Amino acid sequence: MPPSQPKYAWYRDLNRYQWFVLGVACTGWMFDSMAQQIFGLARRPAIQELMGRHATSAAVAQQSGYATSVFLVGWATGGILFGILGDRLGRVKTMMLAILSYTVFTGLSTLATGVWDFDVYRFLCGLGVGGQFAVGVAIVAEVVPERARPYALGTIQAFSPLGNILAASIGIGLGLMEQGGVITGAWRYLFLAGALPAPLAILVFLKVKEPEQWLKARAQKVKLGSYQELFSVPRWRRNAITGLLLSVAGVVGLWGIGYFSYDLFRQILDSSFRAQGLTGAALAGKTTTWIGVTSMFQNVGGFFGVYAFTYLTHYAGRRMAFAVSFMAAMFATAYTFWHIKVISDMFWMVPMMGFSQLMLFGGYAIYLPELFPTRLRSTGTSFCYNVGRGLAAAGPISFGYLTGTVFAAHAEPMRYAGVTMCLVFLVGLAALPWAPETKGQALPE
Repeated sequence: MPPSQPKYAWYRDLNRYQWFVLGVACTGWMFDSMAQQIFGLARRPAIQELMGRHATSAAVAQQSGYATSVFLVGWATGGILFGILGDRLGRVKTMMLAILSYTVFTGLSTLATGVWDFDVYRFLCGLGVGGQFAVGVAIVAEVVPERARPYALGTIQAFSPLGNILAASIGIGLGLMEQGGVITGAWRYLFLAGALPAPLAILVFLKVKEPEQWLKARAQKVKLGSYQELFSVPRWRRNAITGLLLSVAGVVGLWGIGYFSYDLFRQILDSSFRAQGLTGAALAGKTTTWIGVTSMFQNVGGFFGVYAFTYLTHYAGRRMAFAVSFMAAMFATAYTFWHIKVISDMFWMVPMMGFSQLMLFGGYAIYLPELFPTRLRSTGTSFCYNVGRGLAAAGPISFGYLTGTVFAAHAEPMRYAGVTMCLVFLVGLAALPWAPETKGQALPE
């Protein structure tokens, strides 16, 4: 019997500088994700306070949908802008600008006095959030050895739930402080915490070098970051459209359904804690604390989901891994929205939903950079991932409309809206026949 092949230890192929670049990209994406999650955690209490005490739950839900859509439109706009800059200006300078954008405008959100200026800050923060992912995965894909590439890219995406967990931890701490009467309006402090990682931009500027592949492409005087080439060459056009459809399905699933689950969980928590006799600041603080705990459950599941995709794609290929992930996300999300009733359900349903939804995002980090050549890698990846978010802006609006209008007559309209929205995962499944299999192949040039 032939000896079994030793397990591939990808991390041993990286030298010190490659580890440093991977660490910077992971950290930048972690804080980017923290900024995203802060918004998810703070959105409803922020909108509630900014609209006033007399605003109905349906009105708050609808305005929350608008704010989320504005954020996603900013995300898509920033993705297009920073994606082109990543190819034309360089990966390093673009990453620095993106980090400054999402940290500074997250911090400024604490100054909001109404829903309109709140939405403006959300849009401007979205610009930077949209720019980080594409340049981060592009620079790592070009710096690390080919064999280690899918594992390194999967590691970047695994830092996304870690950023979410960091945001949840801050939320828990602030919730306890609010519950104890130390602070009021914990959502403002949450946004302020999002500005703390800004100095990371200085480290990027001073220590990270442009990848040799990008420098060679620039020296060859080829046109970098060209949307004309992206859509005029049939191969790149097909990859761009297919990648976009894959991304839309997952982004709507997470931002149009998954992150709105916190609003459903708030209703369950409020009901449970009111039954215990809590009111006022004590009720608000305990609910905020438990929403943070719930977010941690979801993102611990998400962390393992990202890594599950990384290893599933190693054995089954990119397309099969996506097919499994879309089916898992659809059924797990629908099951959670329909069946979660009490606090104890959150301990297993929420991690299950997080695992299934974040599996897809591990796929985006690995797969999208493999679809495009160096001169279009940042542009193409941003187009798929971030323009997908622009189209996905219809998701939160649709969720708010389904909750506030279509299913408003039902006792718990959010459950019906969530289950209905899960049909979006079928869009990703439908796009897979046109998706090229890239497992084991070199990056295209």
